[in-house]
Amino acid sequence: MAFLDDLEHGRQSYSSWALIRRFLPYIKKYRHLLCLDLLFAALTTLCDIVLPMIMRRLTNSATSAVTALTAEAVIRMALLYALLRLIDAAANFYMQSQGHIMGVYIETDMRRDAFDHLLRLSGNYYNNHKIGQLMGRITNDLFEVTEFAHHCPEEFFIAGIKIVVSFIILAHTSLILTVLIFICLPLMIFVCAKLNLWLRATQKAQRYQVGELNSSIEDSLLGERVVKAFTAEPEEKKKFEQGNLEFQRIKKKSYYAMATFGTSTRLFDGLMYTVVIVAGGLFLVNGTIGAGDLVAYILYVTTLIATIRRIVEFTEQFQRGMTGIERFIEIIDTPVEIVDAPGAKDLDVTDGGIEFDHVDFEYPDDHNRVIKDLTLTVKPGENLAIVGSSGGGKTTICNLIPRFYDLSGGQIRIDGQDISCVTLRSLRRSVGIVQQDVHLFSGTVRDNIAYGDPDATDAQILEAARKAGADEFINQLPDGIHTYIGERGVKLSGGQKQRISIARVFLKDPKILILDEATSALDNESELLVTRSLKELSKGRTTITIAHRLTTVQDADRIIVLDKEGIEEMGTHEELLAKGDIYYRLWNRMTLLS
Repeated sequence: MAFLDDLEHGRQSYSSWALIRRFLPYIKKYRHLLCLDLLFAALTTLCDIVLPMIMRRLTNSATSAVTALTAEAVIRMALLYALLRLIDAAANFYMQSQGHIMGVYIETDMRRDAFDHLLRLSGNYYNNHKIGQLMGRITNDLFEVTEFAHHCPEEFFIAGIKIVVSFIILAHTSLILTVLIFICLPLMIFVCAKLNLWLRATQKAQRYQVGELNSSIEDSLLGERVVKAFTAEPEEKKKFEQGNLEFQRIKKKSYYAMATFGTSTRLFDGLMYTVVIVAGGLFLVNGTIGAGDLVAYILYVTTLIATIRRIVEFTEQFQRGMTGIERFIEIIDTPVEIVDAPGAKDLDVTDGGIEFDHVDFEYPDDHNRVIKDLTLTVKPGENLAIVGSSGGGKTTICNLIPRFYDLSGGQIRIDGQDISCVTLRSLRRSVGIVQQDVHLFSGTVRDNIAYGDPDATDAQILEAARKAGADEFINQLPDGIHTYIGERGVKLSGGQKQRISIARVFLKDPKILILDEATSALDNESELLVTRSLKELSKGRTTITIAHRLTTVQDADRIIVLDKEGIEEMGTHEELLAKGDIYYRLWNRMTLLS
């Protein structure tokens, strides 16, 4: 089983009973549907249970006395069986429709819970997990739960009825022969249980590798322009082929497990039939049982074997469902690191002043300390710029204000209120962020601007677009604000996307504004337009600007130069140039490069 060693590092292993206990609350919600489903499942067993009794009576009547078997008796039994078949058809229709619908309800609830939980997880979680893997968990894996949710209770319930009823009827006829037949079942169950462990492991390996394939495909397709620009198609094909072949290898192992499982059950089938032929034949010779009894035995054993084979065939589906539940639980059991403190109150922002009080921060996964003992006050309405070399913690500071990460030490206060003691929703509603990497959602221009206020009217959205300087190009689009812009805004230029993101913040109207290298990826003309929009956006707000291009922050009220050791310099553009130190060298270097 070495091929499973590299599966999701550090994952907890769950027992089947633990998974079922975690799954029960979801199925309990629809217990009324489940009870009806099981009732109709029981009705579908009537034909299988009654048919051997009918054949037994026909055979015994025919062999004991010809006159005992009349046409009227045959017709009555035929009508009874036809009636049972109609009941079976109606019950099967309910199972196939409402049973599956119940599974869909459960799948929907689980997917909602998984998505809700994923939205609450911190950035650290996403730094260490592939989006393709997560997508597979809340889509493909939960598809299997739909089948599992109703087939699992149905199949085991039907099997239980058939085994118990068959044992009672057969034992009434010949207890010795019945015991001989049923003594094979515990051994069969034991062998199947052992093989199930192997089968389940291979199913989990398949799910993991499907996620890896999804991630690989997502990376290649989302970066298709980069792939083409660097003529890297052979490399991408090679990476995909490696993942594809690994999936092939794992799936081959899973089919070997399935084949071993199926072969073992067929051998047990043969063993049970052999017992009936040998023991039943000897009992028939000795006159212990009649010909009709032996026919009934054969039919009941056939029913038992068909039932067990159905369970065996269902085992693959069962294992897929259990794997889906397990991977779902692994998401749900991931602790939410950033939550509202007990008794947290809404943040009340009046002026927008920000205080960093001996702030420390290190990333939880690698314990890389990025910020050490930072003490800084940002005055209400001030435009503070942060510059410095990469890795100094500029962007990290901005991620700490809306609590995308929690502090390792110290406090951040907004208008004197500790941000760890206020609700996350009120804190993040008070902070607007414009980033270098603009994320626009698939939809229209209106949809993306309205993200700042879902209840905004078209007039409010157009006003926000005007303030952001986006109205000019929006008016030239085929359908104005109702124009579809494609996935991630692929139909727009970088400057256009950035201005839509600024309009989104205008509509949100926060007291505190964070500009995280908002113009660094733009050409000169777009940068000029966006800078003008950002100046308008910054008016009357406490603004923190992170920039590599120093020309974009020379008008800031205050500039701090940050590196790994903390704040090295602080002052206005003119004051820092006059010092002739770090900022001066950065400015001269930029001037030479331009």
